[in-house]
Amino acid sequence: MLQHQTLRRRLTGAVMAGGIGVLLAMASAAPSAAMTPDQEAVAKRIIEELQPSTLSKDEQMKELEWFVKAAEPYKGMEINVVSETLTTHEFESKTLAKLFSELTGIKLKHDLIQEGDVIEKLQTQMQSGRNVYDAYVNDSDLIGTHVRYGQAVALSDFMAGEGKDVTLPTLDVKDFIGTSFTTGPDGKLYQLPDQQFANLYWFRADWFARPDLKEKFKAKYGYDLGVPLDWSAYEDIADFFTNDVKEIDGVRVYGHMDYGKKDPSLGWRFTDAWLSMAGAGDKGLPNGKPVDEWGIRVEGCRPAGASVKRGGDTNGPAAVYSLTKYIDWLKKYAPPEAAGMTFSEAGPVPAQGAVAQQIFWYTAFTADMTKKGLPVVNEDGSPKWRMAPSPHGPYWEEGMKLGYQDVGSWTLLKSTPLERRKAAWLYAQFTVSKTASLKKTLVGLTPIRESDIQSEAMTKVAPQLGGLVEFYRSPARVAWTPTGTNVPDYPKLAPLWWQNIAEAVTGERTPQQAMDNLADQMEQVMARMERAKIGGECAPQLNKPEDAKVWFDKPGAPKPKLANEKPKGETVAYDDLLKAWKEGRAR
Repeated sequence: MLQHQTLRRRLTGAVMAGGIGVLLAMASAAPSAAMTPDQEAVAKRIIEELQPSTLSKDEQMKELEWFVKAAEPYKGMEINVVSETLTTHEFESKTLAKLFSELTGIKLKHDLIQEGDVIEKLQTQMQSGRNVYDAYVNDSDLIGTHVRYGQAVALSDFMAGEGKDVTLPTLDVKDFIGTSFTTGPDGKLYQLPDQQFANLYWFRADWFARPDLKEKFKAKYGYDLGVPLDWSAYEDIADFFTNDVKEIDGVRVYGHMDYGKKDPSLGWRFTDAWLSMAGAGDKGLPNGKPVDEWGIRVEGCRPAGASVKRGGDTNGPAAVYSLTKYIDWLKKYAPPEAAGMTFSEAGPVPAQGAVAQQIFWYTAFTADMTKKGLPVVNEDGSPKWRMAPSPHGPYWEEGMKLGYQDVGSWTLLKSTPLERRKAAWLYAQFTVSKTASLKKTLVGLTPIRESDIQSEAMTKVAPQLGGLVEFYRSPARVAWTPTGTNVPDYPKLAPLWWQNIAEAVTGERTPQQAMDNLADQMEQVMARMERAKIGGECAPQLNKPEDAKVWFDKPGAPKPKLANEKPKGETVAYDDLLKAWKEGRAR
């Protein structure tokens, strides 16, 4: 996911590029007194606890000394921040918050709640103006919302202005791999990445390497069993393991895993780039322009429609194909209980040892998939599985995004009093500082810094992580991105997805009817925003409806229906894929 550099041209010197003069000026803004013996003792203990680091221990000590000095005006304040419950955030809440409090004297409370509840708290504060939390770790999927509603602090302005005296001189924003996702159309940085994880393809490398299975697969399909490059190959492999192999070592096996219960998590299953994996939307990174992976078209920065009749692609042939395949595979190739599962219920299933592959798998599960004793882990602790780039559908073209990447990011709201905002910003930076970030990455496996990814510590753990390190070091990672700025109001639009998708899963509506309804409902929300002029010069302005053929005849999305949506499958050997990555090639 990672990266256009537009924001780097816009943000000020030291914060973005390490300009020496500005950094010295920022450093001199803090008091110059040395730490007390007690503070120095705490700092030394923190340094020992936060190993390894890409910084030397002397450099870590200098960062910690800066935090002590910068926090002096806020000592004794009780500051409250919130994030969703992930392993990374548990480390922050249980370890980093405590260390920060001991070091600075700021009483930091880091709450952990469900992702939907984070958005609800955020909305409450945005709508009421009442300070609910002093800072939020909020998915960058809301970047379009923050830009248009004007409630979030533009961090690039804050770091250069009223928050300059509490901005870490060694923050090195240029080192963050996800800042293009948290930058608005105005070139300003609105959120600071705290954790990232991608949605990739997962497969049982040990089964794929078995000579007997390779021979049978090639005899039936005419090509090698390997990492699928497209959905045709994924479907063939799913059919092969479910209906031909059926059983391995006495265990009933399946060629696919998913979930289908009517639940908010069913919405993420689609808004997390499923349509673009099929080929809906336009070329462009981090998101398709003018049509993104939600099927929303923008003219300039104004959302202009989601339906094909307005130039969108939410109900276009590629989107309908993506929903159709999701339903077909769920019913034909996944375990029977999968259709009644939610995201959290389905997540642990591949680790139980009966699934051959999963097309939609979050790398946030890596830590849980590497525990010794699991059926998918060897006796020496190495995984029997691997992760690889997601296969794409027949509508996909080179230059399009290929999958989703979650970027939980620190977000400050204008309704938070300035002094509280400054104190919270100090903690936010502590959690992503070079002093703490590598240790946090090794605990949660959600990397945010290039320096951490390229570190010797990551090289050492790479063999145990099934391809995670190789993926993040590869040029391929730029094609996995979060929801972008085309989506004008994520909290209002996101629920429409699971409500409509569920009706297609149960058969109440056809895939086409479900996507038609979804596109119409999203346009109703955008029409209300247009009437209220929410978003200023980036407020929605819907196109007038036209015949679908008018848009199909134009270049780009929406694309007309293909005569053949299942060309012959293609695969690649995993070792060849790794070699390409090491040589700087995506494939």
